[in-house]
Amino acid sequence: MQGNDEDVIRHTRRWVSDVIVAMNICPFARRERDRGSIRVAVSRVKKLALALEELIKEVQWLDEQPTTETTLIVFPTLFKDFEHYLDFIELADRLLVDQGYEGIYQLASFHPDYCFADAHPDDAPNYTNRSPYPMVHLLREESLSKAIEYYGDTQQIPDHNIARMNEVGAAEAQRRLVACFDQ
Repeated sequence: MQGNDEDVIRHTRRWVSDVIVAMNICPFARRERDRGSIRVAVSRVKKLALALEELIKEVQWLDEQPTTETTLIVFPTLFKDFEHYLDFIELADRLLVDQGYEGIYQLASFHPDYCFADAHPDDAPNYTNRSPYPMVHLLREESLSKAIEYYGDTQQIPDHNIARMNEVGAAEAQRRLVACFDQ
């Protein structure tokens, strides 16, 4: 489902609230959602090179907007294939380094068909990184470091997420993801 940009933004914000925050997948997300400091940018590009350009433009936008904590760049018309998406993430990480943004910004990846290495596509823990649309999450490393310092042992987060998703089950996780498209 692609929808217009307003729909894509609404679906993405609903996913942040009803999946990421409600299921406590990211313990830092609630604060930023409540502060209104999460930007959702929709990119309708259809080529990998243009998606990389959009990424750098968004990094530059964040450089100029210190009150915006983080951006989700959503690609509703690109990266239908998960493997193609992973290629983009690898190139995007390298591009951030090449452009001097290593240690300043970090990427987190989300895709409707996300599947961890060595996992079965139907495994419930994959839903920690499944989203309504292919997207990349740009995080400010300085803010992330402060949040980690406040939170404490963040190494427990992945284990918590795996246990939570196994408890909920793949069917319920899928239902929650699909519900993000409800009007």
